[in-house]
Amino acid sequence: MGENTGATLIRGARQLLTLRGPKAPRRGAELSELGLIRDGALLIRDGILVEVGPTRRVENLAAARDAEEINAAGRIVMPAFVDSHTHLFVPQAGDRSNRPEDAAAAIRTSSAWLLETRTRACLDAIVRHGAATVEVKTGCGPDVGAETKALRVLAGLDGAAADVVPTFLLRLPEDASEIEVARIVSEVAPRIYRRGRARFADLQWDNQAGHQDLYALYLQMALASGLPIKLHADAPGCAGAAVLALGHRATSVDHLEHITPEQTKLLANSRTVATLLPAASIYSGAPVAPARAMIESGAAVALASNCNPQHTPVFSMQAVIALACIQMGMTEAEAISGATINGAHAVGLADRIGSLEPGKDADLVLLNADDYRQAARTLGSNLVHLTIKRGRCVYREGQIERTPK
Repeated sequence: MGENTGATLIRGARQLLTLRGPKAPRRGAELSELGLIRDGALLIRDGILVEVGPTRRVENLAAARDAEEINAAGRIVMPAFVDSHTHLFVPQAGDRSNRPEDAAAAIRTSSAWLLETRTRACLDAIVRHGAATVEVKTGCGPDVGAETKALRVLAGLDGAAADVVPTFLLRLPEDASEIEVARIVSEVAPRIYRRGRARFADLQWDNQAGHQDLYALYLQMALASGLPIKLHADAPGCAGAAVLALGHRATSVDHLEHITPEQTKLLANSRTVATLLPAASIYSGAPVAPARAMIESGAAVALASNCNPQHTPVFSMQAVIALACIQMGMTEAEAISGATINGAHAVGLADRIGSLEPGKDADLVLLNADDYRQAARTLGSNLVHLTIKRGRCVYREGQIERTPK
């Protein structure tokens, strides 16, 4: 399938997971409702889903008669994954420093072409594993030039195989004084907002008491500028981060490896999505977030990779789903919902992506598996046969060249 114009019929899916459901982020029992159709089919026109249902019904529609046909051949068909938390923007191969000032220096000395080439390579790896929308954070510290360059490169990725959601992540030097933080919040952040290239304003939380009021001001200014907000809450004692996120109507609060039962209850009574990152704990040694308790309390849980080519080199949302089942106690259905429709809510795009419903973008994957429970427990293998973005095939499984005898 080369172009996304005209009609395309995908038929014969062993399991078609539509993820149809309520418009709000899924929580509780809703996370287990995959909208499964056996022997399902999809009709796509001009990159948009037109019909979704049983193959016998959809293939007999008048609109399907001249459609290009893809036989799903007993495979799973489901929404493309939404990776709603990554740090793909790595300026320098082999640089394992996690200090924002080092990242800023590397960005300033790298060409835009090199930065774009490396980021595209990361995106391509993620697309090969079934994601079609990827949030990408900057995080260069209080350096307007580096942040602006990073966001400019991300904006230049139009035409990439996946849609990019650029996020300005405010990361401060560990020894930043209150005066310096105040200057950054009042001067640097607004200059980034005015350039209009970020879709979200994110904040790397710390527990320094003197920073709390300044962080609240940062979030207020972001909202006043029209930017929805996110929060990194990966440190022990993240109670303040959760309260701050909920008080400022954050779209998502991420990590939450150290969340307490009291904070979990607060989160359950909000519309803020809890984005959990099971792969991050493998590399950092931090405990895994208590996903089971969060789901049972009623929180809306999403899953993401935390992909950073230097620190968390995980490009597969399939692996993230498997880790959530193995480490966090999530069921296969809950993990799939977290990696699709709730991931779409975590980047503010659930009206367009995350489920297979008429009127939404035709972002979907075909998996080489005949049962979603098998697919969600497969760790270390790539099951993707096709990744389709707005009706266009952006990745097709390759063949193995066999050595002749």
